[in-house]
Amino acid sequence: MTDTAEAMVVAAKALADGVDALNFAPPTEVVYNPLRYAWAAHEQYLRLHAQGKKRVIFMGMNPGPFGMAQCGIPFGEITLVRDWVGVEAAVDQPPVVHPKRPIEGFACTRSEVSGRRLWGAFRDRFGNAEAFFANHYVANYCPLVFMESSGKNRTPDKLAASERVALESLCAIHLQAIVQALNPEWVIGVGAFAEQMAKDALDGTEVRIGRILHPSPASPAANRGWAEQATAQLEALGIW
Repeated sequence: MTDTAEAMVVAAKALADGVDALNFAPPTEVVYNPLRYAWAAHEQYLRLHAQGKKRVIFMGMNPGPFGMAQCGIPFGEITLVRDWVGVEAAVDQPPVVHPKRPIEGFACTRSEVSGRRLWGAFRDRFGNAEAFFANHYVANYCPLVFMESSGKNRTPDKLAASERVALESLCAIHLQAIVQALNPEWVIGVGAFAEQMAKDALDGTEVRIGRILHPSPASPAANRGWAEQATAQLEALGIW
């Protein structure tokens, strides 16, 4: 492992420890931390792809229920993670499992549409993962999955203010650590929330902050040719 990847592993472990110590009140009922139960896959991702300087870090908000929640990789559409990113490992179970959100690991057959769009666009542009990761990296701001009693996903921006302060403090420290390790020119928020968190965490640094449209199917705009729109945004910024 390179020194860069080692620094990333240390930062991820510190983040996992920090967020495990937090408490969340209703309507949050169950919290998953894939940096714990899917650590083998996440560490494999770091060892393979968090090596050396990166020009661009793409940063999402937090894990999706059929993506990183299952496999430990940001925007983790299973087939693309296994067959293109090149990561596959055994996944354990969270301490508390919501009955409507089982963890099936790499056996999960549900598609993470955001991940299918994001990784699919990178595959189509770069061809192979080595070409993409030579100058790019994909991370998530927050590693936790929040669920209400119904199983409904609860995003970090919907948490109570006091909960957000504690969580965002830890996530900002982690983002600062990976920026120190990877020394990027750009951090690109995948969506407005991630962009704002990057601005807050990296204020006063020389890192440039930008944004692309989030690929979520809940976004009407993203359902109208997401890859083309994101590519145009990156070209406008002078990144691609």
